[in-house]
Amino acid sequence: MLNQDPHSLKSRKENVLEVAIGREVRSFRKLSGLTVADLAEATGLSVGMLSKIENGNTSPSLTTLRLLSEALRVPVTAFFRRFEEKREAIHVKAGEAVETERRGTRAGHQYNMLGHIRCNSSSVMVEPYIIRLTETSDTFPTFQHDGLELIYMLEGEVVYRHGSELYHLKPGDSLFFDADAAHGPEKMITLPITYMSVISYHQNWDQGERG
Repeated sequence: MLNQDPHSLKSRKENVLEVAIGREVRSFRKLSGLTVADLAEATGLSVGMLSKIENGNTSPSLTTLRLLSEALRVPVTAFFRRFEEKREAIHVKAGEAVETERRGTRAGHQYNMLGHIRCNSSSVMVEPYIIRLTETSDTFPTFQHDGLELIYMLEGEVVYRHGSELYHLKPGDSLFFDADAAHGPEKMITLPITYMSVISYHQNWDQGERG
């Protein structure tokens, strides 16, 4: 069962200052390996007050923030990071995707990137591409890299390999897989072939060949 409701509305929005501060306090406390009781002892604040702060139910004074910053060994300004953080969105109009060449790109594999947000609060990188294969494209079933990949077929037909399995993909078909296994187009049946590829990986991972 999926545990995230994409249509849910939060009772308190992330841009509410108290909630943003509370989330940062909780995050820094956990990174420090402290319980609420430990932090209460280090700051002289009550457990109840700390719970209210972490849940965004009260507005901490500057004195309280200073006590927390000293106990957690972070600057006071660190508590405002989530409140001030800009959330990005990338809008690419039809025909304006940036053609790019990925590390490990094979001859004739045309990659058009649909957007790239380098830093975000989730620590997950997502790279969406439109990939086009023509009669000049190499078959290459041994792309391999960290993360997960989703392929959604838009045009043409291809036999796509993932590990030891072969999948005959037609328009409307999708393939979602662990990209650490060797993968890529094994046989091009109907050209041209166009598919969307969405690759996701942790921000700290180094990336190898993509396909």
